[in-house]
Amino acid sequence: MIRLHRNLLEAITAALSDILLQGHQADVTVERLLRQNRKWGARDRQFVASTIYDIVRYKRLLEYLVNSEFSETNSHLFIGAKCWLANGYLPQEPQFAGLRESELSERLASVRQLPVIRESYPDWLYHLGQHELGDVWEEEAIALNNSARLCVRVNTLKCTKKELKEIFDAQQVTYSETELAPDALVLCERINLHNHPAYRKGFFEIQDVSSQLVAPFMQIRPGMAVADVCAGAGGKTLHLAALMQNQGIIVAADISMHKLEQLRVRASRSGASNIRIVSDTDSWLSENTGTFDALLIDAPCSGTGVLRRKPDAKWHLTEEFIHHITKVQLQLMERYTPLLREGGTLVYSTCSILPRENEMQVKKFLQRHPHFILDEERTISPAKTGFDGFYMARLKRKA
Repeated sequence: MIRLHRNLLEAITAALSDILLQGHQADVTVERLLRQNRKWGARDRQFVASTIYDIVRYKRLLEYLVNSEFSETNSHLFIGAKCWLANGYLPQEPQFAGLRESELSERLASVRQLPVIRESYPDWLYHLGQHELGDVWEEEAIALNNSARLCVRVNTLKCTKKELKEIFDAQQVTYSETELAPDALVLCERINLHNHPAYRKGFFEIQDVSSQLVAPFMQIRPGMAVADVCAGAGGKTLHLAALMQNQGIIVAADISMHKLEQLRVRASRSGASNIRIVSDTDSWLSENTGTFDALLIDAPCSGTGVLRRKPDAKWHLTEEFIHHITKVQLQLMERYTPLLREGGTLVYSTCSILPRENEMQVKKFLQRHPHFILDEERTISPAKTGFDGFYMARLKRKA
C-alpha cells in the first residue's frame, strides 16, 4: 500500500484544482506534473496519475459520496473516497479520518440505479447520449469510463511488425495484437514510450487503434495526390505516408501552425518524405481546385468518443459548443470538397459517437451535393471494441 505523503497529496490537489476549477486539460496537466517530479518512484507516479484521472472521471459520483462539491480545501475527501472505491478500504493517514466506510457504502448503494450519477456525467450530456443513441448509450457511457489503452502503430516506412515485436520482447514490453488494425500493438501496461529508442528512431507512432482505421478506410494507393485538411499534429497524415510508401504527395493543412510544426518534426523522425505542409488560405484553395484524388476531413468535434483518455471533457463540454461545432463540420465539407477531382474520394471522420456529428452530417451534405454518393460508413464503438469511439464515411464524387 502506498503511503500518501504530504507532497503527493499536495501535488494531486494542485493538479485537480487546475483541471476541475481552472479548466486545464487533464493529459497536459498530468504530463507536466510527472515531468516536474522525476524523482518519484514508478509506484508513486502510477498512483498520482491514476488518482487524478479517476477523480476527474468520477467527479460527480465522488461529490455524491462525500456530499460536497470539489474544492482545494476538501480534495483530501475525494482522494480518500477514490482510494476506497478502488481498493475497498480507506487510507490510514489522519487526513482521511472524516470519512466513514459505512456512510460511503450506504450512499454508493443508493445510486446503483442512477447511472447518470453512478457513471458520473452531467445531466445534459447523459440525456443527450440517451436521445442520440437510445438503449446503446448506457453501455457506451460505462465503456467511456474505462482507462484508455496504450496503442502503437508500426511505422512500415522504417520497421516491420515482426521487428518491433522482437524489440519489445527483448525489453519485456508485453503487448497484444488486434484483428482491427494490422499494424497495431496494444501494450498491456502504461509506460513512457516517448523516450524509447525505437520511438526516437521512428519505428512506431503512439496512436489508438480506432484512429489507425481511418487512413486505410480511404483506400488510397501509392502515387496519389491526397489532401489532409484538418491534419493537426499529423497522426493520420503519417499513416497515409506509410500506406503510400512515400510515393505521390500528401498536402497537410490546419489552422494551427503550432500543430503543423509538430507534424514537421514527426515526419522527419518517421522518414515520411512525401508530406507537404501548407498554409490554409483561400488562395491555396482556389489554386488547387479539382487537383486531388482523395481528401480527408478529420473534423473537429465534441470528442465524446475519446472521453476515456480525456475525461475532463465531460465537465468542460457544453451544449452550446456541440451546437456550434456541428455548424463548423458542415462548413468544412463545403469549404474543402472543391479540392477533389471528378471521381475522387472524400473521407469525413470524427472522434464523436453522436449521430448529429456523424451520420446526420453526411446525410445533410449529400442532400446539398447530389454529385457525391455514399460509398461506405463505419462506426467504432468503445463498448464493443474497447478502443476510442470513431466515425468515418467514404464518399465518392461522381465522374
